[in-house]
Amino acid sequence: MSWSARQYSSFEAERTRPVRDLLSAVPPSEVRRAVDLGCGPGNSTEVLASLYPGAVISGVDSSPDMIAAARKRMPDVRFELADLSTWDEAVPFGVILANAVLQWVPDHATLMPRLIGKLAPGGSLAVQMPDNLDEPAHRLMRDIAARGPWAEKLSGAAGARTARGGAEYYYTLLKPHAARVDVWRTTYFHVLAGGPDAVVEWFKGSGLRPFLAPLDADETAAYLADYRAGIALAYPALPDGSVLLPFPRLFIVATR
Repeated sequence: MSWSARQYSSFEAERTRPVRDLLSAVPPSEVRRAVDLGCGPGNSTEVLASLYPGAVISGVDSSPDMIAAARKRMPDVRFELADLSTWDEAVPFGVILANAVLQWVPDHATLMPRLIGKLAPGGSLAVQMPDNLDEPAHRLMRDIAARGPWAEKLSGAAGARTARGGAEYYYTLLKPHAARVDVWRTTYFHVLAGGPDAVVEWFKGSGLRPFLAPLDADETAAYLADYRAGIALAYPALPDGSVLLPFPRLFIVATR
């Protein structure tokens, strides 16, 4: 299951806004080193670098395509190809950013306290995860996968996203390891030009990936046709042709 930097970046402004909101809640501190875990094409790394111009910034991602795009975008930053579940750089960090990535990484109960352990005193782990598995767009993915001729192929697709806890779960998990834990949830209403087709394109760059990867070309076309029909009903176009995409996100800032 590969990532496409081009597809993901189609909605870069909308995908970058949450990382700005996340980092604005990080308490002020002296940051000498900061890392962007799941850096993608580098849009979140740019925000991190702009906030900490004196820090050594690095980025990590498991996708070669994303790393290539990030290196082209920020040639002076060190970007590393690595699996976040096993990434183990020991240098203490002032900020560890994980924007829209940990929903793809398993075992949060082990991973997130381990990341806090890599912080310098006063440093912060800043996490943002989509909290939208109960939204119509995701319910449609699962329903179409289960009822189509591809049901067997897609039996494990929904499990690609790590089971997420709620705010209380993450607060309880992280508070023993941090001096301060801030948790909040925001629903963005992204205005997408192009109506339902734009919603389909949005999720082709993220949530649809595990559902489309196992399919051949004909199956992919049929699945997407069914998905688009459902999206058109769930997210009707507004009079100007755009659509409002509600997108809940969970934010966590844990400061050591």
